Amino acid sequence: MAHYVAFIEEAGPDLAVGVWFPDLPGCTSAGDDIDEALRNAPAALQLYAEGVAAEGRRLPPPRTLTELKADPEVADDLDAHMVALVELRPRAHAAE
Repeated sequence: MAHYVAFIEEAGPDLAVGVWFPDLPGCTSAGDDIDEALRNAPAALQLYAEGVAAEGRRLPPPRTLTELKADPEVADDLDAHMVALVELRPRAHAAE
């Protein structure tokens, strides 16, 4: 299973907590608190993967934290936000 690094961004009191994936532009999730945002993240990741597959493309491989830290476009975000690994689980197929 692939695990993608997710950044957790708290916007402030009374605002949703956002989750985004630096390796997957446009793949985001949110929740009323950190726990809910992280519970929602696997579904967002799965929907993103399905959309990419429907377009005939492949997901980029997930980068490690070390690789992300070496990327100047992402390094500051590692210092500014919490991170989590989110597993991309294969979609269960309905029984025929």
